[in-house]
Amino acid sequence: LSLVAVFIPILLMGGIIGRMLREFSITLSIAVLISLLISLTTTPMMCSRLIGQTDPTRQGRLLRASERAFEAVRGGYARSLRWVLRNGAVVTVLLAATIVFNVYLYLVIPKGFFPQQDTGRLTGGIEADQASSFQSMSRKLRQFIEIVRTDPAVGTVVGFTGGGDVNWGSIFVSLKPKAERKLSADQVIDRLRPKLNQVAGAQLFLQSAQEIRVGGRQSNAQYQYTLQGDSVSEIYRWAPKLTEALQHEPLLTDVNSDEQQSGQAIDLTIDRDTAARLQLNPAMIDNTLYDAFGQRQVSTIYNALNQYHVVMEVAPRYWQNPATLRNLWVSTAGGTVSGTQSTNAVAGTVTSRLTTANTTAAAIAADTARNLATNGLANTGRGAVSTGSADSTSPEQMVPLAVFAGYRPHRTSLAINHQGTFVASTISFNLAPRASLSQASAAIRNAVNEIGMPPTIHGSFQGTARTFEKFLSSEPVLILTALAAVYIVLGILYESYIHPVTILSTLPSAGVGALLALRVFNTEFSIMTLIGVILLVGIVKKNAIMMIDFALEAQRSQGARPEEAIYTASLLRFRPIMMTTMAALLGALPLAFGSGEGAEVRKPLGISIVGGLIVSQVLTLYTTPVMYLYMDRAARWRRPTLSRIRT
Repeated sequence: LSLVAVFIPILLMGGIIGRMLREFSITLSIAVLISLLISLTTTPMMCSRLIGQTDPTRQGRLLRASERAFEAVRGGYARSLRWVLRNGAVVTVLLAATIVFNVYLYLVIPKGFFPQQDTGRLTGGIEADQASSFQSMSRKLRQFIEIVRTDPAVGTVVGFTGGGDVNWGSIFVSLKPKAERKLSADQVIDRLRPKLNQVAGAQLFLQSAQEIRVGGRQSNAQYQYTLQGDSVSEIYRWAPKLTEALQHEPLLTDVNSDEQQSGQAIDLTIDRDTAARLQLNPAMIDNTLYDAFGQRQVSTIYNALNQYHVVMEVAPRYWQNPATLRNLWVSTAGGTVSGTQSTNAVAGTVTSRLTTANTTAAAIAADTARNLATNGLANTGRGAVSTGSADSTSPEQMVPLAVFAGYRPHRTSLAINHQGTFVASTISFNLAPRASLSQASAAIRNAVNEIGMPPTIHGSFQGTARTFEKFLSSEPVLILTALAAVYIVLGILYESYIHPVTILSTLPSAGVGALLALRVFNTEFSIMTLIGVILLVGIVKKNAIMMIDFALEAQRSQGARPEEAIYTASLLRFRPIMMTTMAALLGALPLAFGSGEGAEVRKPLGISIVGGLIVSQVLTLYTTPVMYLYMDRAARWRRPTLSRIRT
């Protein structure tokens, strides 16, 4: 019941952490309750049938040797326990030091949200100069793909560009099975990073795909830090400074910003009076520019097996130079194509651009004849038909764009992001090997202080990093709430306020063991570690419960003194305590030292359980009897005091 009580606070947790741990807590609670039922019914029946009188002469050598070793260990424990009970103050100081050391280790250990997984998949974002064209991005994409493909750990790689910002692209990598590549996904990225930096004018940010990623904007790295301010000018000033400072931070890699301030643009200025005299309106000019640079679909060619879209544009070699604008001509009499997207008319239907005052019977007749010819062709039902505006054989007046328009190139910025009432800029980053989110958070705070960022700019984590901060802030409350729930349940079962404290005194040693093991194996404290600590609470307090139950019963039924009762209880319960602890420890070893897919998630759980069991097993065998004596004296002192108060 006390073990089930540990999971009550987890069941009541909200947010993504609560949803992640809810299934775990429900599964373990139901398993414990079923185990309780079986241990009270099936186990006694099996013992009555299976346990018989053992003949010492039929014991094997291994059993006799293990029994002699166990008796020697128990004899040493009995002698040392006698000394400890006579010198309880030493053990009390040791317990107090364990509590302080536990707090210290928790404060200094690196902390993270979820263990970094090696899923065998990498994702990457390409960011090039804002002035890059689609053709330039295509070349750089092929360069990056070729570099990644040549790595011996890579299985397949695909990528694409376009569809959004011109200077943007994506790459998706599938690694070979872990047994073949021998390196983790992060190590493969570290090996590729120097080669990828040799591509001029663009940068590829690779990251290992994670199964659990919470919210946040789409970015080129796993974690995001967002700056919010009142004005665009402040964001434009301080975001690049912080980005540059973080790029020199060794704990962070792939630092980049979504702020784009160096794009090239052209302002086209139209002399409306001159255009009006030439019978041109802004729609005609806009259509001409879109025909040249916008890749307008003007026709569809059908054959028996396929259809082909005809796209009109200037030759690609003219896209790179704004001087091409001087060579464009605008027709004063051309029709505006009106296809099915706007009017549901047959593709190729044209409408006159002439004003009503200038419309002549000849112009209307010409447009009508062209439409009839096109529609007639489309309705013949032949196997190959082309639809589109018919070519005009009559001379039409063309006016150079340069006659009534001029252009001015300049650098521009993309639209700034907004979060609520604030303008915002997001800096994304990955963690260096062996770095943690808690260390990255401290590094970012130091960088903000070093560059002297004003208080009008507010920075905060987003996405997964923000969820990590919430988890970190709620973690002590969660642990204290779980301990309070266990204390209440134990107090009800023992009908005492005192002895539940004795049982809970075993937990600091388990926490020290878990945190020390994490430090030895250079593993960060994460959600999986928290699960291991919660399991340790149930395993370790069980040892104290076995001692205290027997000691209390000996005092009540036999009238034994507390010293003799707890001494006898410790020796009699020494074997089951050692057996249950070894069973739990051996069960956690595959988690701590396992390999293969998903081992990164299981290792912190196994390491914390193994370390906590080893340290707590050594300490609680001595601290629990001493704490029992002190708590028993406190209970005896409390009874007359309460009686005097009542009187």
